Amino acid sequence: MPVERIALVSDVHGNMTAYDAVLADVDARGIGTVLNLGDVAGKGPRGSAAVARTRERCAVTVRGNWDDFMPGPGPFEDPAVTWWRDELTADDREWLRSLPLSHDLVVSGRHVRLFHASATSVYTRVFFKHTDDEFDGMFATTPLTGDGPTPDLVVYGDVHDVYVETREARTLANAGSVGNPLDEPTASYLVLEGVVGGTRDDPFALGVVRVPYDVEAEIAVAVAVGMPTVEAYAVELRTAVYRGFHAERGLRAPDVAPTR
Repeated sequence: MPVERIALVSDVHGNMTAYDAVLADVDARGIGTVLNLGDVAGKGPRGSAAVARTRERCAVTVRGNWDDFMPGPGPFEDPAVTWWRDELTADDREWLRSLPLSHDLVVSGRHVRLFHASATSVYTRVFFKHTDDEFDGMFATTPLTGDGPTPDLVVYGDVHDVYVETREARTLANAGSVGNPLDEPTASYLVLEGVVGGTRDDPFALGVVRVPYDVEAEIAVAVAVGMPTVEAYAVELRTAVYRGFHAERGLRAPDVAPTR
């Protein structure tokens, strides 16, 4: 059976400039299958376009926390969330609600599980600096994952920080973020390589890809459409520093800040 390559993307967050750059890179590498780990819209200016592109290009998309709460009827305490929700069409919102919480596959005899944030909830966050119990919990069988063999490889998104960690023949990997990376300001995705189905005798690989994109062009789109929180968005895209740390670090983007 032939060796196949599968692109694992996550956390597009309505950043179409980054998404199109990543998908162009996927195509240039001849990768035929794209799987999406959720958080398609929200935080960026073009959530509806990101939903459309995901439906067009991704064979499977699992539900993220933004995909879960943002289609709701509201009202939301944060007016920015209302803006991002209203930018979506009714069909977009219905599609996001319908997404599965996890997806399993077998590659080169290894059981692979994909979900957005954790094995228990799309709202439970597991960072790169996690405890042993948190690591073990990512491989658990839960109502979210459904029944199935214990995975050999778990890939998730949510924390926007790409890494691959192996312990005792179990590998936990984070795909980082296409549209809102918080480790360095380039889009990331993973490439899974092996024989779908297959056996342990078949080749197997998991690699990280970083894709530069035009950050300033994406910020210009957000400014042009009047997106809320555009200054925080610009700083995050330029620096890969989470907005909760901007004030204490003195990080600003006065060139895009709304005038008062």
